Amino acid sequence: MASRSNNRNTGFENLKYEIASQVGVNLKEGYNGDLTSREAGKVGGNITKKVFQTFRDSQGK
Repeated sequence: MASRSNNRNTGFENLKYEIASQVGVNLKEGYNGDLTSREAGKVGGNITKKVFQTFRDSQGK
């Protein structure tokens, strides 16, 4: 079960870095406490949009 959880984390990390790159936010590995609220919000907001879009698509909408 640990590897399954680890795979999810890796998938989420990949998504996070992909989205950050798309919106022009430079994330580095590890701690990113130097991000502004605006930058963090761009990444988090777009992750949320992507997750909901994937869910909607899986529901056949």
